[in-house]
Amino acid sequence: MRIVFLSTEVAPYAKTGGLADVAAALPVALGMLGHHVNIFLPKYGFISEKTHGLRKLSTDVVMRVPVGYATEGVGVWTTDTTDTNVRVYFIEHFWFFNRAGLYVDPRTTQDYSDNPARFAYLCRAVLETIRALKLDPDVIHCNDYQTALTPAYLNMAYTADPALSSTATLYTIHNMQYQGRFPRDIMGVINIGYEHFYPGSAFEYWEQVNFMKAGLTFADVLNTVSPRYAQEIQHSSEYGHGLEGVLRSRSDDLYGIINGIDYGVWNPRSDPLIPHPFDADDLTGKAHNKATLLYLFGLSAPPNTPVIGIVSRLASQKGLDLLGPVLSTLLESDLRMVVLGTGEPRYHDLFRWAAETYPDKIGVKLGFDDRLAHLIEAGADLFLMPSRFEPCGLNQLYSLRYGTLPIVRETGGLADTVLPYDPVQETGTGFSFSDYTSEALLGVVRQALDVYRHRPEVWQEMIRQAMREDFSWTASAKRYVELYEKAIAKKERISAATDAKKSRTSRR
Repeated sequence: MRIVFLSTEVAPYAKTGGLADVAAALPVALGMLGHHVNIFLPKYGFISEKTHGLRKLSTDVVMRVPVGYATEGVGVWTTDTTDTNVRVYFIEHFWFFNRAGLYVDPRTTQDYSDNPARFAYLCRAVLETIRALKLDPDVIHCNDYQTALTPAYLNMAYTADPALSSTATLYTIHNMQYQGRFPRDIMGVINIGYEHFYPGSAFEYWEQVNFMKAGLTFADVLNTVSPRYAQEIQHSSEYGHGLEGVLRSRSDDLYGIINGIDYGVWNPRSDPLIPHPFDADDLTGKAHNKATLLYLFGLSAPPNTPVIGIVSRLASQKGLDLLGPVLSTLLESDLRMVVLGTGEPRYHDLFRWAAETYPDKIGVKLGFDDRLAHLIEAGADLFLMPSRFEPCGLNQLYSLRYGTLPIVRETGGLADTVLPYDPVQETGTGFSFSDYTSEALLGVVRQALDVYRHRPEVWQEMIRQAMREDFSWTASAKRYVELYEKAIAKKERISAATDAKKSRTSRR
């Protein structure tokens, strides 16, 4: 199968969040299954041509993309990869992409004002590059609002193009919160006629242009990053952010696939970022990592003292407002807590206060440190993730692999990946709570601590069960191949119906 994978961030070239990791790992997993994947992303100003071995391509045709009243040229760069089935292309435009930020201007901390033009250009430029390079994809896989106009352009501007008219599309929603909402006059900038902007149309949402809605409407098949989240976004405005009706109308085409994790990077047996390797059969190294972790955070405790870890973007989505009212209660009990993250100032203040008030109980690092993140996963006993909503989540998957039992709220991917402790069967891979309250959070933490302290055999078996769970990208990639096949089949049915209609019309 020939696949084009379109994303605005791909590790290691450009990254602001988990999408970059998905866009790096999923194509590789697809390539290992024998499929041919061409990845496209913008050539941002901070991407080093020398470091990544980039080279500019020449094409037989001059590519031009309409943006408002102007037409813009397209530059294309590529780099060689070790995987012969995966190729990476970079779309070059000096004004749109030669910047220090992906979406936000670092100088103002505000979204770039021309983001709609930038990302509309990207979608058209990729389609033109596909034609110029004769890539002939079976399916184009689009991700989040920034690439959501691609299915719309395919259905509105390329239906008569033999290179693209039969190409299917899959649109993946990584987070419904970011939809790409812009003023009405953006329709002129993205070169889609105003006759397509009216109440209830594919582009309109409360008198604004909505890029995500267009993607949801025009893509052949849709998916999000967990089965639970796929249901939540259809039935609650808290999760669907106003588009739940559109999602329900596409429910037959909407699926949920859990993100995988790269076990080449997240493997306690071979992880170079942790001092003491271990596995499910020999947990000795985990105890040594725990001692190192406490030392680095300036804490001390007997070996049997439970340690709770947090590695997170410090934001309201992550459920940290639940932690504030019960943090003192937790820290006054016999445990230690380590926190690594950065985000909203109010949560910085919360954890600074906790570190000053309970200096022997909690260690806090405001920022991000990849080595320390790995050590927290390897050395903590429990990992706290009480998210308000979580489309998929990755840290709970890392925690499972490292035998650090997650404490999660039953939402999105957290509910799909963590098997809650059953006190009757004494089984599970973590602990969970449903009600979004501080009391519910405190109750489940106490339950976890009780099992840790009083049921050591059960605890050890839960660790081993957690570490043997399979959330590899290979498993997820196979599910994506199934969705690509569904998208292709649907496109073929639509094309056949269209051809039949044209044939009937021509005979009249």
